[in-house]
Amino acid sequence: MATPPLYPIGKGGPVRNAVCALALVLGVACAADWQPAKGPLATRWAKDVAPAKAHPEYPRPQMARKQWQSLNGLWDYAIRPKDGAAPKQFDGQILVPFPLESALSGVMKRIDEKSRLWYRRTVQLPGEWRGKRVLLHFGAVDWEATVAVNGKDIGSHRGGYDAFSFDITDALKPAGPQEIVLGVFDPSSAGNQPRGKQVSKPRGIWYTPTTGIWQTAWLEPVPEQSIRELVLVPDVDAGALRLTVLGRNTDAKCWVRALATVDGTQVGESAEGPVGKEIVLKIPAPKLWSPDTPFLYGLSVYLQRAKGTDVLWESVEGYFGLRKASLGKDERGNAVMMLNNKPIFHIGPLDQGFWPDGLYTAPTDEALRYDVEMTRKLGFNCARKHVKIEPARWYYWCDRLGLMVWQDMPNGNNKTPEARKQFEAELTALVKGRRNHPSIVMWVPFNEGWGQHDTERYAALVKKLDPTRLVNNASGWTDKKVGDVFDIHSYRRLKPVNPEAKRAIVIGEFGGLGLGVDGHTWAQRHWGYTGAGGSAQLTAMYVKLLRELWNRHRSIGLSGAIYTQTTDVETECNGLMTYDRAVVKFLPDDMAKGNRGEFPPPPILKTIVPTAEKKGFAWRYTTEKPADGWTKPDFDDSKWKEGPAGFGRKDTPGAVSRTEWTSSDIWIRRSVDLPQGALADPHFRLHHDEDAEVYINGVLAAKATGFSTAYEELAVNEKGRAAIKPGKNVLAAHCRQTKGGQYIDLGIIDIVPRPAPKK
Repeated sequence: MATPPLYPIGKGGPVRNAVCALALVLGVACAADWQPAKGPLATRWAKDVAPAKAHPEYPRPQMARKQWQSLNGLWDYAIRPKDGAAPKQFDGQILVPFPLESALSGVMKRIDEKSRLWYRRTVQLPGEWRGKRVLLHFGAVDWEATVAVNGKDIGSHRGGYDAFSFDITDALKPAGPQEIVLGVFDPSSAGNQPRGKQVSKPRGIWYTPTTGIWQTAWLEPVPEQSIRELVLVPDVDAGALRLTVLGRNTDAKCWVRALATVDGTQVGESAEGPVGKEIVLKIPAPKLWSPDTPFLYGLSVYLQRAKGTDVLWESVEGYFGLRKASLGKDERGNAVMMLNNKPIFHIGPLDQGFWPDGLYTAPTDEALRYDVEMTRKLGFNCARKHVKIEPARWYYWCDRLGLMVWQDMPNGNNKTPEARKQFEAELTALVKGRRNHPSIVMWVPFNEGWGQHDTERYAALVKKLDPTRLVNNASGWTDKKVGDVFDIHSYRRLKPVNPEAKRAIVIGEFGGLGLGVDGHTWAQRHWGYTGAGGSAQLTAMYVKLLRELWNRHRSIGLSGAIYTQTTDVETECNGLMTYDRAVVKFLPDDMAKGNRGEFPPPPILKTIVPTAEKKGFAWRYTTEKPADGWTKPDFDDSKWKEGPAGFGRKDTPGAVSRTEWTSSDIWIRRSVDLPQGALADPHFRLHHDEDAEVYINGVLAAKATGFSTAYEELAVNEKGRAAIKPGKNVLAAHCRQTKGGQYIDLGIIDIVPRPAPKK
């Protein structure tokens, strides 16, 4: 795989200017005293965060310049009433680009819709920048930002996810420190603006909000006539890149020239033409980008004064990948998603993009890379970036490491005309701001009906803005029969789905298998959609789902599926990894094989102790806490009640309830006879709502947290296996219920490997 190196890109790529790194900054003397705030949980990368090295990488790798100055580091901050003037005195210092609420900001404070967050910093500009225009860039500021330089108002911006810039040249002093002041208003969930899963009162699937600067801020000098934007459109069928260079302060005579490189060596002929007009860069024997071969070409773009002159205004470096995302037909005639004119089954996690120490902001660039690398290592070929937009460098790692991306638009309430106008503006900014990344293959304007409106118009708008990618009009529940895919959400049991003639079928969310890991949770109490008792059971449950998904792919053309989710987030423990990324909760090799559609022959499930699915066997039970020793064989349960399993409410999904149970807890016991000889791989067959503990002969043999909506296999642990004996055994279980449905029933099965077919 040939990819452009991180820095430089091609020849003479961007490097951090040494003079800029030594810029004089007010408050730098206090940097040694900075410490992160004490949060509930931290990642291993938190130790690498410091004022002098807070995301020092160049933030825009697809259009990079050699000279620039990072503004990440310590800024003064203050929280004041929303309508008040800029403060003269500040409350302390905050580490940019980490949001106010995060531990890594060093502040970790909340703000409400009645307040405004203020930032202040001074910088000393390098002498060699004299005579150039100076641009002030912000990767993202949540949500409304106003900027002043040396006391002069520069401009304002609304939008919590898109980059914005100001030319601050005319506000600069001839020499000495330059003061930058930023005021930020963020109503979070009290407002109608796009905000994703940020809420003022986090709970469940709703998380801690982000306020203020949360992506890199920086300065860079440009000539009077400069490159403002590159529009990169890969054309696989023509073996070319279609490139449009948009200029700043340019005129009709300005000319551009572009060339492609591999490892710094030019490939093919250069292309040239006027600024603002599309030029075609032909690539001989093109190498295509895909998850298996994420090949990237280096790109050099030059801005000249006019055609045929040697006067070079400036140049930028970048990269591109040649790939095609489209719809087509599989061999059975089903509409499916295609990559480079070939069907491809998309399998990936729902990626929320939250971090326990940085919230919306990863602690380091290496941390961003790790998430993408681990996603690939676990056998996934895509990710759905869920109601959040990431910094350009996350997509850079997806481009470089080969991870396809379904990109959501962050949802908002969208209840007023003004809010809907803002939603459209930010959706447009999303497509224009991230359209150059080859990893992005699909846009998702809406999720599960949140703020959904004018869906047909938005699907057409996105397709018009970017006809080269697929459009998923609404992921889950509220399909309007437009766009390129029909997307359903199917969590605990995969719902039936029928193919369509003109749209691919995908499952935009499934799974949600929960497992909390002690010492790696945000809070003591956490939850998952469906609980598991350990890594082995978690993986077995996942592989079982994947076997069904791949069967649907091969039979009806199911084109993709997204598992919830990449990591735990706050109290939600449905992740492939813990929230701090310290533990991968699944068995990696088994998961990767399942994701690739590689399965052993299905085992034989031999019933040893039947459940209540067909017949209600008698159990002893009590809803009052029993005496100690209630799990042991010699315990006297003669005063307990007796009734047929299962126990619970009849309206509980997947339940076969024969004895009503409506209290908070139930304890059950039953004597069973087990056959002579060792069992190959004993498992409980269990249906529980909610947390359950299962015992064999007084030994805790398995635990299951959360709840299920169907009977599942739960591995018997080593102590439980050792407690099993031929003849009489006592099964016992305790189930606790807090809300919703309730049910408990169990049996024992033996999982016997199926002999491999004879060749």
